[in-house]
Amino acid sequence: MQGKENVLGEWLAEAQQFIANQTMIKISLGGYVGEEPNLKQVHIKPVLIKRELKYSFVFRYQTKDITKNFSAEEANDYLQKALSEANFQVATLFSIAYNLILQKSKSSWKIRKETTSTFKPIELHHDKQKNRKLDANQKPYLHALGLTDVDGNVFKSGQDKFRQINHYIELLSSHLTDLDATKKLRVVDMGAGKGYLTFALYDYLQNKLKREIEVKGIEFRKDLVDLCNQIAQDSEFSDLKFEEGTIEDFQPSNDIDVLIALHACDTATDDAIAKGIQNNASLIVVAPCCHKQIRRELEASKTANPLDFMTKHGIFLERHAEMLTDAIRSLILEYFGYQTKVQQFISDAHTPKNVMIVATKKEISSKKQEEILNKLQDIKSFFGVNNHYLEKIIN
Repeated sequence: MQGKENVLGEWLAEAQQFIANQTMIKISLGGYVGEEPNLKQVHIKPVLIKRELKYSFVFRYQTKDITKNFSAEEANDYLQKALSEANFQVATLFSIAYNLILQKSKSSWKIRKETTSTFKPIELHHDKQKNRKLDANQKPYLHALGLTDVDGNVFKSGQDKFRQINHYIELLSSHLTDLDATKKLRVVDMGAGKGYLTFALYDYLQNKLKREIEVKGIEFRKDLVDLCNQIAQDSEFSDLKFEEGTIEDFQPSNDIDVLIALHACDTATDDAIAKGIQNNASLIVVAPCCHKQIRRELEASKTANPLDFMTKHGIFLERHAEMLTDAIRSLILEYFGYQTKVQQFISDAHTPKNVMIVATKKEISSKKQEEILNKLQDIKSFFGVNNHYLEKIIN
């Protein structure tokens, strides 16, 4: 056994050497007995932030974790002070060669070395990497939209939105890769709002799929249009533009390849679908919201049928109207030659209105169209629906 200062000095010297040589995987400090309330452990690992090597310190408390990034010099200073003052009872250095463990026993320190049986590469990403279509690194638009800090770290308050963005891209990725790769893609996002998903889609198409694109976001709130155009300009997204206007009034200058309308309220979803059909869109993607038109039809007709007991309660009537509205939308899309797929857009933990309809343009025979019209008429008659708004505007 060596003296306390010699053992501690030996461990710190090796730790400093591994930090200097950039061969450290991580350092863990445990058995905290200092004065910081509820602190339990500290974990340290090298990270690259804007191409600069830093050391990420995760201070693990009883009910939370706090992360701070230090330089190599600051990391060495912290280790020197924390262990010299005996605030921690154990410190473990994990390196690519071996693990070096420093442990306090009563008033003395012991040190031991453990060989590692497997080689673990050093991971320099700031966050644990997930299998995502888009990451948050070097995405200035995510920072401008308030989802990340300047280093690309997603704020806690932005985690749900960031997951939603990636889920959205994941859902569309296979459909997008199936589109004609020889032509310029014209994409219109109806009711773009603050543009979270519009920016992400543009980023994915341009930087991941390497497509030649023209993306346009339509939004009736001028302040959001101005904000999004400024962010697009700052992000050097030269083929992304936002225009002030409504879905109903929008008149494209060319055919549309991809039409998107997420959470357009009530019949605005139908306006968007009609624009897609009329402008020969190869892909139509809608996430409907606020299904009021068909509910009013059901309340007015009060048609007797074997399922009317299901709609005597308001909440059941609302859900029934939603399903019936979107089912008829899907049928109408199929009549015009679209293959439809209905799936969950976002978790129903966030909202019950989480249906996404994805329609891909195919071919259809006149016989099949006639079958769909008959089915549509039977459904409307059974439930007491006079007209679906989409029928009216699409003829």
